[in-house]
Amino acid sequence: MRAEELREMQAPLKQQYREEPEAAVITLSAEGNLDEGIVCSVETGKAIVRAGLHPATGGDGLAACSGDMLLQALVACAGVTLRAVATALDIEIRGGKVSVKGDLDFRGTLGVSREAPVGFANIRLDFDLDTDAAPDQLETLLRLTERYCVVYQTLQQAPPVTVAMNGLTRGD
Repeated sequence: MRAEELREMQAPLKQQYREEPEAAVITLSAEGNLDEGIVCSVETGKAIVRAGLHPATGGDGLAACSGDMLLQALVACAGVTLRAVATALDIEIRGGKVSVKGDLDFRGTLGVSREAPVGFANIRLDFDLDTDAAPDQLETLLRLTERYCVVYQTLQQAPPVTVAMNGLTRGD
């Protein structure tokens, strides 16, 4: 896709969102089914993913780990966002890799240590691009990719989360 095609495709959406800001607010959703054992099946829209315990918490490794899925969502979002920004800026990206690594201390998850955090302590997002773009172009590309990547921004500025269970509700 070329920059003109992207602008042409997005122009009516941008205009609509300027005129009707409420039209830009969309609720995405996900659902899972609690299966036999310690598994939750998640419908992705394209396939069903069976999520289970990571081997470091006693899982057999046959089911997807939710931590891996979080990192995969970041890779997907950052990759698509980078491609869209590069297209809009007319920066040629011939290919490349997007990778994410995250550090977890499973003592927190297993309740072995109250001092160990539950969740990722560090996440590193890396782009290795095949491009002839100048350093200033790459700086702009990186800055705008960070700015517009939904998953990255959500991790950086976590929104309040409300949790409900059979009539009980808790919120941040």
